[in-house]
Amino acid sequence: MQNPILENATYDIILESAKTIEMFGLSPLEARLFVYLYLQNQPKTLDEMAEALGKSKTSMSTSIRSLSDAKLVTLVWKKGVRKDLYEANSQLFKLFMSNYVNKWISASNHQKKTLEKIQQKLDHNDTEQSREIADHLNDIIHFHEQIESSFRTFQHY
Repeated sequence: MQNPILENATYDIILESAKTIEMFGLSPLEARLFVYLYLQNQPKTLDEMAEALGKSKTSMSTSIRSLSDAKLVTLVWKKGVRKDLYEANSQLFKLFMSNYVNKWISASNHQKKTLEKIQQKLDHNDTEQSREIADHLNDIIHFHEQIESSFRTFQHY
């Protein structure tokens, strides 16, 4: 068993890091599981993960599948071990940043297109009130264009 100071520090690292990773769209359990695997020196089985995080093997299996689909964990083969082993992908920052940036660009682009369709409907209604709303709508569309442009600069990192 680890010493209590190291055990508490590891627990605190998992909780705090998971808060950041949750912003990238992972569930709290998926985020904690990813950080746990990232901190480990060797691949872990579902049983080991379940024991370490105090969750069921079924919830570990579901979470590991989501992490694997997102390419955040990898199935590892180890001679003499019959159970599946998983480890975190060490390209943490690049994967998260790429995924996060792409989601923002996609969402912003989708919202901008939807707002532009609404804008076309307002253009056919030539009243003072619709012109006022259209002016505000133009500001919102411009905001989405700026977001998309800003995030596109991050795509190249």
